[in-house]
Amino acid sequence: MASCMYRVGDYVYFEGTPSEPYLIRRIEELNKTPNGNVEARVACFYRRRDISAYLVNQVDRLKIDGPWDDDDEVSTDTNGSTSTNPSGSTGNNSSSQSTELNDTQKHQLRHRELFLTRQIETLLATNIRGKCLVTLHNETESFLSYLNTEDLFFYQLVYDPNQKTLNADRGEIRVGGKYQADVPTQPLYTDGTEEGISKKKIK
Repeated sequence: MASCMYRVGDYVYFEGTPSEPYLIRRIEELNKTPNGNVEARVACFYRRRDISAYLVNQVDRLKIDGPWDDDDEVSTDTNGSTSTNPSGSTGNNSSSQSTELNDTQKHQLRHRELFLTRQIETLLATNIRGKCLVTLHNETESFLSYLNTEDLFFYQLVYDPNQKTLNADRGEIRVGGKYQADVPTQPLYTDGTEEGISKKKIK
């Protein structure tokens, strides 16, 4: 097998515990140690299995742009209440794309969803096991596209391992009429408006 070149910015698999799935990381730095080893300073991505089931279920329940059905298993707060999702909305996690996916595809897609973190760690480059690709999901992308491409993952939220919270990524751009401002067809001011009249008086 030909050796692979790795660069800063690459998304890669790292082998952790042999019985566990590969870790997914983004290379931030590559440094050679005095003893000749190469260390990678990497940004961490978490899988769904790495986050508490309670938190993931809450997100699935409130996430509007998600492939999961409303009847998927969810948890609620101890008082039975729900909270707002990162976009500030509440409600079911219905999506027009969910009808495209069967149960097997939904199960597979759960393994393609990651959560970005601000956590940085240093790992030996010898533990890299290949490249992958991670992308920020947006509403114009079909969830099926992730299943049709090998080693392609997506994320929508940022996980804070210390606070145990999930938030929307600041780089997210939401597309659709409900997220964009409506531009009026008429000019804001004309000569017949108060501002136009005031200007005439000044002249």
